[in-house]
Amino acid sequence: MRTESEVINQLLLFAHADERVSAVILNGSRVNPKAAKDIFCDYDLIFVVTEPRYYVDHQDWIGTFGELIMMQQNDIEANGGEEYIFLMLFADGVRIDLSFRRAETVNEHIEDSLSKVLLDKNNVLKAFAPPSDASYLIIKPSADEFHKNMNNLLWCSTNAAKGLWRDELTYAKFMLEIIVRDHLIKLLSWHVGAEHNWSVNLGTASKWLKNYLPEPLWHAFERTYSGPDFPEIWDSLFEMIRLAQVVGQPLAAKLNYEYSVRDYNNVLAYLERVRALPNDATEI
Repeated sequence: MRTESEVINQLLLFAHADERVSAVILNGSRVNPKAAKDIFCDYDLIFVVTEPRYYVDHQDWIGTFGELIMMQQNDIEANGGEEYIFLMLFADGVRIDLSFRRAETVNEHIEDSLSKVLLDKNNVLKAFAPPSDASYLIIKPSADEFHKNMNNLLWCSTNAAKGLWRDELTYAKFMLEIIVRDHLIKLLSWHVGAEHNWSVNLGTASKWLKNYLPEPLWHAFERTYSGPDFPEIWDSLFEMIRLAQVVGQPLAAKLNYEYSVRDYNNVLAYLERVRALPNDATEI
């Protein structure tokens, strides 16, 4: 597997040789002083170019960086024109996510604090501050945002219960794993933010959440995951609701926001009733 210096040198040699490339910016975890680096750490880069479309129409340049396992190419709408990103996984395990963008887009619209200019051969870029994770810190929720998150978490838990009673695995799992879990993770991230003066970056999909939760809370969160067995799914649903209360009520007090104990108690009782319903029930 190529080292970081080897990959960066390849990219810079390419950029120096290509007259269409004006500048190179490295983004993401590779420039985050707080992020651990490992063999799966991507190379997120922006090539500031004069002709973004050229790299879509002439893709022989990709071979410069190695043998592909797989690639995904996406279009980016910006400034009334198209720009492009190539997500590339190479045979030696190196992954390069390379965007081709115009200088005006980068200077006017990209505000990523995890950015480091590696090359600016035509002096087309604005000044960048030293890399930091300032753009990715947990933001304190407003009272309305906190209320809506708690309300939707509890509301959609009743949808999951309905799906479980109806033997609708996909619907129940969607409600539980996509909707309810998203609200729960957001709540847990706010808990972490409040405990650390809103100075924490949990990473994409809150992947570093384990590093910041007290062990009992983390183990409680682990128990919210289950397989396809319905009794296990029911258990995970109740774990989610209880964990939301354990975290949400003291967080609301800390933020001086209202917390509806009534909603929590009513929903918990409702879920217990639905779980106990026979399959041929005609009323709840």
